[in-house]
Amino acid sequence: MKGVVGIVIIAIALMGLCGTVVANPPLVPPVQYEQFCENHKVSGSGAVDVSTSIIDKKIALEYYDSMNGDGDLELDQETAYSQNADKLKRNVSSVNGGNKSALNLFQSTKMTYAGETPLIGGKSLNSKAFYGGIGAKVQELYSVNEMEQDETAFFSSTTPYEPANGARPEDLVAQLKNAGRNVSKVEELMTAKNGAYNPAHLIGLETSTSFNGTWGTDASWHKIFYKDIKAHEMFSGVFEAEKTIKFHENPVPERIRAPCEGIDC
Repeated sequence: MKGVVGIVIIAIALMGLCGTVVANPPLVPPVQYEQFCENHKVSGSGAVDVSTSIIDKKIALEYYDSMNGDGDLELDQETAYSQNADKLKRNVSSVNGGNKSALNLFQSTKMTYAGETPLIGGKSLNSKAFYGGIGAKVQELYSVNEMEQDETAFFSSTTPYEPANGARPEDLVAQLKNAGRNVSKVEELMTAKNGAYNPAHLIGLETSTSFNGTWGTDASWHKIFYKDIKAHEMFSGVFEAEKTIKFHENPVPERIRAPCEGIDC
């Protein structure tokens, strides 16, 4: 029996290698969509313990943000998450020419910190390939005695909830495949009824940071057998940094011809 199971597994694996491979299309948002919003302004001196985590398998999102310290803090932060990206329109300078885009996650952080106890924290954005994302990850980590930061994190993975052309989101994948290299047609299909353009699949971070301590970022994008991108930076001392990290995949499904296509594998 074990031998039969092994043969079946091998056969399935060969079919996967020599069959049709489709690039990840944008995900269809749930009918009963969910949202989370949090805004806060904090100014004071004392213990700091702040954390947010959002895991949503339906839109392939994993997000973590945390900081711990003891010192003088000023924090102005907005966190917004929506499975219906049409409801979350924000301007991001490196996306859609800086015009408003429809996003599934947006976080804006303006912060200053000073203290003898280091402020330790960071954030992580992950588009989980296992749940239909593109397999890209962006991470920031720091341990600082002084920091001034203006930062934006953003994520998108879904089709418009109400496409401008009147189609159902479930039908957009086939329409996007037919659009192919017609960029104008793809933009039209990915524009919502309310005029917001949805850039899915997208994950990224924009930051302007000055600090005394240790700060760095890691970014990676891996697709088995096809892609492996890694970028790492870490600085210890007194620095100023401006940085943009962005991964974007054109939301058009593509048929990839395997080397063994046409051969009886």
